[in-house]
Amino acid sequence: MNTNSCLLTTNHRNIDLNLLLFGRMEFTNLLVEIRSPLAIVTVNRPKVLNALNAATLADLDAAFTALGNDESVRAVLLTGAGDKAFVAGADISELAPMSDMEAQSHSEAGQAIFRRIEQRGKPGIACINGFALGGGCELAMACTLRIASLDAKLGQPEVKLGLIPGYGGSQRLPRLVGRGAALKILLTGAIINAEEAYRIGLVDELAKSDELMQQAEKLALAIAANAPLAVSEVISAVDEGLELRLDSAMAREAEGFGRMFATQDKIEGTTAFLEKRKPVWHGR
Repeated sequence: MNTNSCLLTTNHRNIDLNLLLFGRMEFTNLLVEIRSPLAIVTVNRPKVLNALNAATLADLDAAFTALGNDESVRAVLLTGAGDKAFVAGADISELAPMSDMEAQSHSEAGQAIFRRIEQRGKPGIACINGFALGGGCELAMACTLRIASLDAKLGQPEVKLGLIPGYGGSQRLPRLVGRGAALKILLTGAIINAEEAYRIGLVDELAKSDELMQQAEKLALAIAANAPLAVSEVISAVDEGLELRLDSAMAREAEGFGRMFATQDKIEGTTAFLEKRKPVWHGR
C-alpha cells in the first residue's frame, strides 16, 4: 500500500494537554491557539492553498481530539492560513499514484477523521476564507456551522478529475442543500460563489473578508455562553434525528431532555434563572 495512505490508517496522535504552552499546541501543518472558551485551528500550508495531505489529516484528527477533551474549550473555529484558501482540496500529488484499493482505504480513513470531527460534541465553525473545494468543502461540511467571506468559492469538482468525492461530500451535500442542488454541483463540478452557497444553505452566514473571524468569534461566544452538555446534546439530537422517522426522532429528543435533568448544569441553569443571575456552567 502507498505509504501516504498508510499514514491515515494509524491511530491519531495522543496530544498531552499538559504540554500546552501559552495557549498553543504544536503541529506540523496546523496552528492551534486556545483562547478560552474558544480554540482557533488554522490549516497552515498556504504555499499549496492549504491542500489536505495525509499528515494534515492526521494533525486535524489529533487536534480536534485534544480540543474535545479540553474542558476549557466550548467551541472551535477552523480556518485556513492566508487569504486565498480555506482548504483548496486534497493533495492530488498523493492521490494520483494510488491503486483502487489504496484509494478506498484512503477514503474510508479520511471519512472516519471527518466523522470524528463532526461527532466531537463541541460546535465547530468553519470560517471559509477563499477556496473551499473538494476535500476542503467536505471538511467545512463536517463542521457544525459555516461562515463564508464574500470572496469565498466552494465546490466539489472531483468529476473534472475522473473522481467522485471521497470524504463524505456526496452524502453531506444533499443533506444540507437537497438532492437537486447537490447533484447540480456534484455533476457539473461547478465552483459557486459565497452568495450562491448562502442561498442554497451550504453556508449559514456571510461576512466581509476583514470581518470573518470577528463575526465567527461572536457566534462562537454566543454558543459557548450556554450549558456545554446541553449544546452537545442538541447537536447529537439534531444529527441523529435527521436519520430517523419523526416518531423515533421525537423519542430521541425526549430521551435527551430527560438526560439533561440528571446534570448539575440543569440545576445551575434553572436556579440562576429563578435567582435572576447569570449561570456558571461546569459541564457536569
